[in-house]
Amino acid sequence: MRDIGIGIIGGGYMGKAHSVAMSAVGAVFQTTLRPRLEMICATTAESAERYRAAYGFARATADWRALVADPNVEAVVIASPQTTHRAVAEAALARGKPVFCEKPLGASLADAQAMVAAAEASGVPNMVGFNYVRTPATQFARKLLAEGAIGRVAWFRGEHTEVFLADPALPATWRTRGVANGVMGDLSPHMINCALALMGPVERLSAMVETVHMTRAGPDGPEAVTNDDHAQIMCRFAGGAMGHLYFSRAATGRKMGYAYEIHGTKGAIRFDQEDQNALWLYRAEGPEAERGFRKILTGPDHPDYLPFCQGPGHGTGYQDQIIIEAKDFLTAIESGQPVWPTFRDGLAVWEVVDAALRSAPDGRWVTVAGG
Repeated sequence: MRDIGIGIIGGGYMGKAHSVAMSAVGAVFQTTLRPRLEMICATTAESAERYRAAYGFARATADWRALVADPNVEAVVIASPQTTHRAVAEAALARGKPVFCEKPLGASLADAQAMVAAAEASGVPNMVGFNYVRTPATQFARKLLAEGAIGRVAWFRGEHTEVFLADPALPATWRTRGVANGVMGDLSPHMINCALALMGPVERLSAMVETVHMTRAGPDGPEAVTNDDHAQIMCRFAGGAMGHLYFSRAATGRKMGYAYEIHGTKGAIRFDQEDQNALWLYRAEGPEAERGFRKILTGPDHPDYLPFCQGPGHGTGYQDQIIIEAKDFLTAIESGQPVWPTFRDGLAVWEVVDAALRSAPDGRWVTVAGG
């Protein structure tokens, strides 16, 4: 057992989540590598020091370059805005330091391509933070599909819908400015990653991308919203199945609508993140009068559940998904072997996003690069 110095860039929502995860992962999973909270970086010295004291880091800085260059920082977690991802990752990888980058992988397809090139040239472990596919329920769904439990899959429906910008009276913020912060840059990558994990590559698609609330109150009067509120994609997966994906940050009543439904020739699967400790499974067998979806409550027999709790039905939560990610990142570092999802998997998500944005102006069907 040895420790490893962790540097985290960003101390906000996700910076806190990753700090807590790195603090807990050794105890939860009994990892051989034990994270040492070495340094945290924020936009100002004052905020960095505040995060350092709150999360338990040894040191703080307002300069991400200093964090990346520090010899006691042996692995880097990027939890800062998308526009910073590429520069930080390239600098860390050039120094041979493993990098975990929050989704999406950079702010554009070009960013993602450059980050993959840097990662693969360095040969060091790299991962992207798609935490929702880490729930025991979705990991189990992936296992069922791989085993052919519902036969040949014919159709996939996925959504990532939230309510946080449904109210037109909410003022303009950073979320309403810039393509990278719109629903296609912010929410869609999670469900696209899920679809790729469960169904395989997308071959071609047709998309619609729209802004629901065109203006919002700004500091100097009405301000134009410069990104998208919701979008939908019809697609054909390379395996032959049809698919439909929908994303919205203006979905009234939807708190955390990360959900999917999959139809096969012998059964079906349903999942909803608002009930994340349950998976619904239908098997086309037995008397017709007794058939129906069966609710499976997650427990110790499901992936990555037992380290948190011995009791079935007790459940895991959002923070636990981040701890599972931390365990996988440490496994990649210790073994020297890639652990899904790598930067290349993050690029695959951007290729779907890029294809959707190319399709959206007229809804034409376009081929997905790498699909």
